[in-house]
Amino acid sequence: MQFRRQALARLQSPEELDVPVRLARPQGWLVLAVSLAAVAGGTVWAVTGSVASTVGAPAVLTHAEGSYVLQSPVAGQVTAVLARQGERLPANSPVLKVRTAQGDSMVRTIAAGRITALAATLGQIVRTGADIASVEKVAHAGDPLYATVYVPAANAAAIPAGAAVDLTVSSVPTQQYGVLRGHVRSVDRAAQSAQSIAAYLGDSGLGEQFTEKGRPVAVLVRLDRSATASGLKWSTADGPPFRLDSMTLATASIRLADQRPVDWLLP
Repeated sequence: MQFRRQALARLQSPEELDVPVRLARPQGWLVLAVSLAAVAGGTVWAVTGSVASTVGAPAVLTHAEGSYVLQSPVAGQVTAVLARQGERLPANSPVLKVRTAQGDSMVRTIAAGRITALAATLGQIVRTGADIASVEKVAHAGDPLYATVYVPAANAAAIPAGAAVDLTVSSVPTQQYGVLRGHVRSVDRAAQSAQSIAAYLGDSGLGEQFTEKGRPVAVLVRLDRSATASGLKWSTADGPPFRLDSMTLATASIRLADQRPVDWLLP
């Protein structure tokens, strides 16, 4: 009976005109205001803000002109080794003496540089075109080191000139001495093959290693100078207490051009 009386009461006053209408609680208005402020802030950040990103890639410390592989122009037996690994030689310097059917012949450097690897030994039989040595093109001891970074081709276009670079050097304990600082000097336009990398670095093994996941683009990085023992700038105050050698491997982290979040939403 009680429910019946309530139903009859509702039928007598269906619109309940005498009951005040509550549009929203104060807590609801607060939630709505906070939500609108968050949406507005996100929209402003998406249009005016920027997001930094980086790309990691293998690198090697070199001099700016790279290296070359010295090959024997003749076939015969090595009768004298006239250069030492690590020695810096001017152009046209003798490296090997080879006895051929026509007499003794000298194998000489093509350009001034430092012998980074010497493959021939005394008494060895060499053939025409055989690799004799790797020679880094550096004429003076004070010539600055650079880093050559082999970046995936898909990321190369996003690298601006002057971009900051951090290099984790394989021979330097990172936790103790930090990372090496540098800035992008130039970005090649064409992707590098294993053969072109090997020709520049004087090392066919590195050419194969750097092209395992496709043909990369070479990025030349100028290393920042500082009054440290290495002569270079590090993320720590002093860096390692020794100088770095060329052909030292590293891993680079290059800062890409900043992007606005709204660009990710636009086609």
